[in-house]
Amino acid sequence: MTRVLLLGFVLVATSCGGSKTFPSLCNGQASAPAECNTPCNPAPGSTDSCATGFHCSADGKCDTVCTLGGSECGKGYLCTADGRCVSDGSGSGSGEEPDACPSVEFTATKTIPSIQIVMDRSGSMKNNFTDDPLVDVDHPQKFATEQTALIGPQGIVTQLEGSVYFGATLYPSGGGAGCGQNLFRAPRALNNHDVIEALIAAHPPAGNTPTPQGIDAAVADFVANPAPRGSPPVIVLSTDGLPKDCNGNEGNLKADSVTSAKNAFSKGIRMFVLVVGNQFDDVFKRDLANAGQGVQAGQPDAKSYQATDTASLEAAFQEIIRGVVSCDLKLNGHVDPGNAQGGIVKLNGTTLRFGTDWAITPDGMGISLLGNACTTLKNSPNPTVSATFSCGAVIF
Repeated sequence: MTRVLLLGFVLVATSCGGSKTFPSLCNGQASAPAECNTPCNPAPGSTDSCATGFHCSADGKCDTVCTLGGSECGKGYLCTADGRCVSDGSGSGSGEEPDACPSVEFTATKTIPSIQIVMDRSGSMKNNFTDDPLVDVDHPQKFATEQTALIGPQGIVTQLEGSVYFGATLYPSGGGAGCGQNLFRAPRALNNHDVIEALIAAHPPAGNTPTPQGIDAAVADFVANPAPRGSPPVIVLSTDGLPKDCNGNEGNLKADSVTSAKNAFSKGIRMFVLVVGNQFDDVFKRDLANAGQGVQAGQPDAKSYQATDTASLEAAFQEIIRGVVSCDLKLNGHVDPGNAQGGIVKLNGTTLRFGTDWAITPDGMGISLLGNACTTLKNSPNPTVSATFSCGAVIF
């Protein structure tokens, strides 16, 4: 059964008049914490961050003006998880208290992502996971196993069709000169199980593996038919072999596939890579996954997935798609991404750290929980998420 997450979310915004200044606990203090003045990167969301309770000042040094639960901020203010004082919106607008303004409450709901499953239906998908053409009960066909993992009784599309705008693209479309064009497609929609099931059943494995065209077709479809507002567009690429053109030539198709993945990410479309079987190049798999997730040189590699049997294939689809569904929260308001780092976000009453536990989406219309916070969200029967943002962070 699919577990529904009920999210209680309050976003409080305050006006910007009568702002109060707060002295640093790092400057001129005989007992300044050891973390003070540590070099850091002040860019929002930088991985070069300060310790919990500290933020990176504009001059690139870790600083703090308050402690969680302390009294440094004074009446009408809250201390954030990174040591900033922000208005709680309760002041009277006089003296040392912040200007009062009506609290602006936004609702955060589970995001309904738009996911296009791009399936390799090349001839080798008729083989078993060791690429032996023999298919029997003990050595199931890769393509048939993928069908079950997606649209079988316990398949991920079967389970989540009411929570995801699912669509599918099958490549190649057939033999001959047009094999990389006019690919078989099921448009994205809620409750789309039967349409996707019919598409897959009608087009069994055949042909080669023009992966760049498969990715490009999904991107072009997202451009022509954009995801609904607030719905993150995602491609899940499932392929069992190195890319080859319609005549079976490899050529520059590895590089072209990476370019196609980068193009997808540049248009705001994340791509996850799932390799089915063992016939794949690990370096290419890494490069393709990094391109699809926008990973830059020097950053940790994006996670890619490889399935070598029925269980690992089913588990990979579940992890990829449930991860997208469970950890992105949509706001019915708008937060300035450049000013979001001072916000206080709590999960089940625990304060989360910006950049490590949560991030604002690039459009400012949602929050993504990261790492352990994402795991906690997915494993909580009835999680609650709350957030407070000071003036300047909310766009009215």
